Amino acid sequence: MTDQARLTTREAAERLGVKPETVYAYVSRGQLSSERAPGGRGSTFDAREVDALARRAGRREQGGAGKDGELSFRTAITLIDRDRYYFRGVDAVELATAYGFEEVAEWVWTGELTHGPRFTAPQQFLDAARLAVNALPVHSGSMDRLRVAAVAASAADPLRFDLDATAVLGCARMLIPTLVGALPTAGKRHRGEGRTAWQLWQRLTPRPPDEPSIRLLDTALALLIDHDLAASTLAARVAASARAHPYAVVSAGLGALEGPLHGAASGLAHRTLTEVLERGGAAPVVADHLRSGRRLPGLGHRLYPGEDPRAQALFALLGALPQATDALAAARDLVDTTARHTALHANVDLALAVMSVAFGMPAEAGETVFAVARTAGWIAHALEEYAQRPLRMRPSGIYTGPRPPRPLPS
Repeated sequence: MTDQARLTTREAAERLGVKPETVYAYVSRGQLSSERAPGGRGSTFDAREVDALARRAGRREQGGAGKDGELSFRTAITLIDRDRYYFRGVDAVELATAYGFEEVAEWVWTGELTHGPRFTAPQQFLDAARLAVNALPVHSGSMDRLRVAAVAASAADPLRFDLDATAVLGCARMLIPTLVGALPTAGKRHRGEGRTAWQLWQRLTPRPPDEPSIRLLDTALALLIDHDLAASTLAARVAASARAHPYAVVSAGLGALEGPLHGAASGLAHRTLTEVLERGGAAPVVADHLRSGRRLPGLGHRLYPGEDPRAQALFALLGALPQATDALAAARDLVDTTARHTALHANVDLALAVMSVAFGMPAEAGETVFAVARTAGWIAHALEEYAQRPLRMRPSGIYTGPRPPRPLPS
């Protein structure tokens, strides 16, 4: 910096958390003034003016009020509108039914369609993740294993702190198969393609896969990649805002995902659906839930007045699979019985429960699918957040405790 009070274009861009071209856009819109640098090469900017613009931008980004006074953040990844949702402007259901999980992930990451990509885990990553996972108690669940696998893979990667977009994308393509590969197989290992859905299937159920069942799981993975700023995604973005590396970003997302109102909701729906099948109908199950004041899992979604489009897409595929006939009928019975007193439509958790019940998967299978898929989404949001000003997600607390000064407690 040539003058204590003036910044070069690069320095101004760093303070604002934008690209140098955006700095000149601010100048053209009258939001920032510039002077020619000594010697006539480049421009300089008043440091106080740049800091003031950064503060105004930060307030707009952090404090924007969404519906019901909720915080809102700018994102170009997912739009939810009128009972549909879109990945970078393209209908997400159409993408997920036309392409595989890996192709949709690449689209969400880059906005470009790559045909036939394959994600590969380096052997040293797999070895580290499996060693750590195998050290867990036998009763550990899949979410325990995924969190430990992410940490172990992180420790095996000396380049994890490289936040360049190319490096982050390379990390994502290695991390997803590492997470899947660290999970124990559910039975006999089946020979199949290297796609994520094939690899995950044999870790969810001992039943042999066929192309229609793999297509179902592949579509579920693609549908679940992102869904705007869900709780786990916000946690991931906060970590990325602090410039945590991608493995830590995914770890933050996994921690938030485990709540019963988020990723674990499909497990509750699985148990409810199993009970409907065991008791021969939904009526007694619904009655028990209403009597005890419990919410019926798998029904209703705060963002969709109608049926969740992800559930619609999966139900369409499940309807063509003979193995899913009974579980799908139980789900429809549950929806129809509940509709007599409240208009709640099926959500994606109920669709995942139909899949897990139909194919002999454990109750936590839907959550595992959710976590693997959403890892791709968290990486997409990390990439977006890495391009923003660091630590912009720093809200102010409203203190409600006793006013100081208070005497020292004894």
